[in-house]
Amino acid sequence: MSKTRGTRADYRFFLPIPTRWMDNDVYGHVNNVTYYSWFDTVVARFLIDSGFLHIPTAPVIGLVVETQCRYFAPIAFPDEITAALRCGRAGNTSVRYEIAIFRNDEDVAAAEGHFVHVYVDRATQKQPTPLPPVLREALAGITLPTAG
Repeated sequence: MSKTRGTRADYRFFLPIPTRWMDNDVYGHVNNVTYYSWFDTVVARFLIDSGFLHIPTAPVIGLVVETQCRYFAPIAFPDEITAALRCGRAGNTSVRYEIAIFRNDEDVAAAEGHFVHVYVDRATQKQPTPLPPVLREALAGITLPTAG
């Protein structure tokens, strides 16, 4: 992630999520743990919507092995947020999902971070598994073109 705040144009998949009263902490803003829930939700929703992940039966699943979040501006109930997603890198068995959280209709991210999933066989959950073609195809749709 760059040191500058991303904009909506930097992302390819968007999921509106309402904040809830219980998301606020005693300091009057959304607690940091909620951001990670939003990250997990937008990645899972993308995987489901792309046809790759059927939660009860998928033979290949992603396990989170790394997370990070940078907070730029506070969010508080009753804000509406949009979680935005792009593929930062797709390797042989892992994917770096980059996520931004946008407050209300703002164009600049209130927070940005990433999840790294290592894909494994569901039955053993031990041996990394090459990314299936259907997942690679879905990731191509959320990967930003590289500057040439």
